[in-house]
Amino acid sequence: MIRLLALLCILAAPLWAVEPEEMLADPTQEARARALSTELRCPVCRNESIDESNAVLAKELRIILRERIAGGDSDEQAVDYLVKRYGEFILLNPPVTGSSWLLWGAAPALFLIALAIGAGVVRRKPTGEDDDLNADEKRRLERILQE
Repeated sequence: MIRLLALLCILAAPLWAVEPEEMLADPTQEARARALSTELRCPVCRNESIDESNAVLAKELRIILRERIAGGDSDEQAVDYLVKRYGEFILLNPPVTGSSWLLWGAAPALFLIALAIGAGVVRRKPTGEDDDLNADEKRRLERILQE
């Protein structure tokens, strides 16, 4: 029972990230802020949104985001403000643009290269025939195998 309770507490930890004093009074604005904060990466944490993170910087970013929304910014304006401040790294799903094509295409390209190399290795796999051995080497090999 204690283990189950501990497991539930661990799984619920991301729910504690947004603190009550951060929340906006308007439920519509709060819903917008929560939706946007799930798309923004915490600069301190590894691949964790600011909505899930308990880092101090993530809390500050959540507050800034909510201030921008409460101030009348659209979703795009609020996100653009944070992107200008922290760069595209802050986006969990950055757009595919000219410079990022290389990053987006590198993994599939390397996978295809690895497949081609693997196919080449399999194709050159020895068939068990001793075509590369001359007659003396074949006799010597037979003696070694019989011993």
